Amino acid sequence: MTEDDRLIVRLAARGDGVTASGQHIPGAAPGDKVREDGGLEHGPHHVTPPCRHYDLCGGCSLQHVDEESYAGFLSDRVASALAAQKLTDIAIAQPHISPPFSRRRTSLRAIRHGRSLNLGFNTAQSHRVVDVVQCDVLHPDLLSLIAALRALLQDWEDPRLNLTIYLNLADQGIDCALKNIDPDSLEKYEKLTDFASQQQLARLVIDRGDGWETLYEPEPVTVSFDGHAVNTPPNSFLQATVQGEAALVEAVRHGLGDAKIIADLFCGIGTFALNLVQGRKVYAAEAGRDAILGLKAAAGRAGLPVFTEHRDLYRRPLSEQEISRFEAVIIDPPRAGAKEQVQMIAQSDLARLVYVSCNPSTFARDAKLLCDAGWVLQQVQPVGQFLWSTHVELVGTFLRSAD
Repeated sequence: MTEDDRLIVRLAARGDGVTASGQHIPGAAPGDKVREDGGLEHGPHHVTPPCRHYDLCGGCSLQHVDEESYAGFLSDRVASALAAQKLTDIAIAQPHISPPFSRRRTSLRAIRHGRSLNLGFNTAQSHRVVDVVQCDVLHPDLLSLIAALRALLQDWEDPRLNLTIYLNLADQGIDCALKNIDPDSLEKYEKLTDFASQQQLARLVIDRGDGWETLYEPEPVTVSFDGHAVNTPPNSFLQATVQGEAALVEAVRHGLGDAKIIADLFCGIGTFALNLVQGRKVYAAEAGRDAILGLKAAAGRAGLPVFTEHRDLYRRPLSEQEISRFEAVIIDPPRAGAKEQVQMIAQSDLARLVYVSCNPSTFARDAKLLCDAGWVLQQVQPVGQFLWSTHVELVGTFLRSAD
């Protein structure tokens, strides 16, 4: 292997460094060199990971690369997915990357091993749990609660304790959901409700296998968009960071242009509908019943022109005729993408589509369908809400070709 062959030239999709000869090197950054003895000589883009758990925790995989290389990695993930569908020369904007200590939602595991308790994230590619005492990604309020939860569960009398913890930062504070926990006595119920009160939680719910049961909720839990509060069910979906949400909303706003009559498909609890309704009329469709009812109620209280429909867009996508009524459409599907709905959009008379995606591969697949039908992918805005991970979200703006 020559010296040039040993140079790390890029990062692979899972974060490994890749040499010019195609060898994958875990923990390497662009500009590093593989020594003849197999060790790694750090280059100018290799930095010291800030977290003590980095070598074990599976939550982050790119703390060892600098911001320039990380931004390049996010852009490359989008470009590579598009290139795989033979979509090249697409304008990809500089990624927006959320800062450290900004993650407002997370899921963790707590598992007992004998007398010890591990509470944290899975190790990379395994079911072992790292006992987390530091996390440079999480909002400090969430990290503080993890310490309190550890103290609570350490004394929990259940030798087989193995539960999942979901934390969301809501308007009222932390919304905490414990899955697979069974308070089998009045004393344990009181222990949980006392904990919720002492920690000033927004809500505490548990699931013993038959759905969420609310133990503590002093007032209805809400999340606000542009000042409009939406009542949210336990463990509801939120964008991972406030900064990332703002970047997505701004990219969608730009993509909509001057459109005044729009549709928001897979709208969730109204992240885009409520943030972008000013000066517009919005039709919003969502399969999640609780989510769409929360959005409907919030829009009704504020007298906003948001018209909601509880609709499964996989089973019953909007038809070409329905889509053609709008000046622009926002679509924000799950990771699987929205092939059936996109096929209808492609053949409609719609002039402008803004596609929000959390999966570059399915986005590229759907983009290929649109481009083959005469649409033009004008620009893609990558958004890195999951700092130091390989995950990237994006907003793509499509315009119907004038030809």
